[in-house]
Amino acid sequence: MLKVYTDCIAQLPAKPIVIGHSYGGLIVQLLLQQDAAEAGVAIESAPPLGVVALSWTLVRSVLPMLGLFSSSKTTFLPSFTQWQYAIANGLPLADQESSYERLVAPESKKVIREALSLRARVDFRRPHAPLLFLAGGTDRIMPPAFNRANFQRYRHAQSVTDYHELPGRCHAMLGQSTWREDATFVLRWLSKMELATVTFRA
Repeated sequence: MLKVYTDCIAQLPAKPIVIGHSYGGLIVQLLLQQDAAEAGVAIESAPPLGVVALSWTLVRSVLPMLGLFSSSKTTFLPSFTQWQYAIANGLPLADQESSYERLVAPESKKVIREALSLRARVDFRRPHAPLLFLAGGTDRIMPPAFNRANFQRYRHAQSVTDYHELPGRCHAMLGQSTWREDATFVLRWLSKMELATVTFRA
């Protein structure tokens, strides 16, 4: 799951800031566990193994992707209706249609199911670089309660772990008209961390 990222990071002159969305948010958390990043931002993150929060919208969104009664060697391609419900519920219809045509591709069920395996395990008591969780207020597939439960599992008192919920953001947060506002929030949070290797400009 991580080798392609750790191999890339190993070629850099300094630890990077890592930012990931959804499954990428889980990758961010796992990279911080390996002390491979200067800081991390997990946007509407898939949770590590063992993080649980009850949500009907999550169950309705995720079960088709997991395809638990099908082979892991097959892929999952969401229908437009599934895309509308689980991912793009906060976008205008025209943007839902265009984003579906541009972005949707078959996903590996094997990769998705790894989020339920020991490879997705995090030691929440371990020291880690600064970590910010961003939750979308109307996110159905990774709802705020799930992101909050993930955030609350982190226990190391001397490590910075922050949580912020953005109202009106669906799972396609990065494609909404508010993306500049959200990017500015992340930039300001990172600047407060006083990271030694990065200079930020407004």
